[in-house]
Amino acid sequence: MRGNSHRPCLTKPPFWLGLLAGLWFTASAFSQTQSITAFSKSSSEAIPAPWKVLPFPGSTKPISQFDLISLDGVRVLRVVADKSYGTLQHDLPRLSVGQGSQLSWRWRLDQPLRDADLRHKKGDDTPLKVCALFDMPTQNLGLFERSFLRAARSMSGQYIPAATLCYVWDHKLPVNTELPNAFTRRVRYVVVTSGDSQLKTWLPQERDLAQDFRRAFGEETDTIPPLIGLAIGADADNTGGSSLGYVGDVALSLAP
Repeated sequence: MRGNSHRPCLTKPPFWLGLLAGLWFTASAFSQTQSITAFSKSSSEAIPAPWKVLPFPGSTKPISQFDLISLDGVRVLRVVADKSYGTLQHDLPRLSVGQGSQLSWRWRLDQPLRDADLRHKKGDDTPLKVCALFDMPTQNLGLFERSFLRAARSMSGQYIPAATLCYVWDHKLPVNTELPNAFTRRVRYVVVTSGDSQLKTWLPQERDLAQDFRRAFGEETDTIPPLIGLAIGADADNTGGSSLGYVGDVALSLAP
């Protein structure tokens, strides 16, 4: 006698399970949130690892101050520059940045640098900046820039990336201004907040990393190199001024 022909099918999942799997795959294919250590989760004023303070490479300049405080009921990063230079860096494990990858944060500036002017060396200071560090191959650079970068890495003991994209709060230049750093083209600026009409106000920011990188460095490379770190900074060493600002949690959502 033949067995029951109505056996359950073990090779075909229920419709609803396939639908859920398809939705999960679609969502994960579009974006992946990369963990960035949050300031708001810290239980003390100490900067949480892997964030680390770095001075100006190979220099004895005063270092800008970074610490955590509670502001409006939330723990945030306080950034103080006083004739100083410094960055707070968060290393990343060589991440691929696809079109649509988003970098987001919020910041607030209480004391601006009114004498800053990013177009000139003597004014090359920023009260607040959030930067993305890309490991672009040095063979994309000219001989002089390759030699300069190699020497800077050797003298400072730091791995200085060949392509750094910095979003800045500037006092003079209008929003969406893009320009190279006055000292080195290895750093490019994008002005995302301008002037002092929004001082002491929290402003959310969100940027398409891939789009901004291609606009800033597209003439040097056809591909987007791995993202190896993020940095927050403030400097007032060239103008001799002082500034005070705050930065909230930084978030990174990567698209394939």
